Amino acid sequence: MTLRPFHLAFPVRDLAEARAFWGGTMGCPEGRSSETWIDFDFYGHQIVTHCVGEQAGDAGNNPVDGHGVPVPHFGIVLEMSDWQALADRLKAAGTRFEIEPYIRFKGEPGEQATMFFRDPSGNAVEMKAFADLGQLFAK
Repeated sequence: MTLRPFHLAFPVRDLAEARAFWGGTMGCPEGRSSETWIDFDFYGHQIVTHCVGEQAGDAGNNPVDGHGVPVPHFGIVLEMSDWQALADRLKAAGTRFEIEPYIRFKGEPGEQATMFFRDPSGNAVEMKAFADLGQLFAK
């Protein structure tokens, strides 16, 4: 099966903030837009920021590997070098991490690099990478 791009729409409080973060800090090329939404190319996938004028909220968090993982969240699985470059770019931009970049499940099935942060509207984002992509669904 050929992997098809996903589409995700989510709320933001301000489109200028969204454009600066998703387009600038994250480096996602901008697609179509209007006065109330902006499409971004998120590593080949379509994300759409819809201005609702308020901060996103969490439903809660789940404990994973000793950290409280915010729910909901979204992200993408990158190549390890791209993940490291993004972590470096986010640190240089002064991004506040919910969970600092680290290797989760080290030496266990599913070992992965992960980091959690929020966009300016409070949406939680997880970016991860696997040295061995075959570990993506490992039990």
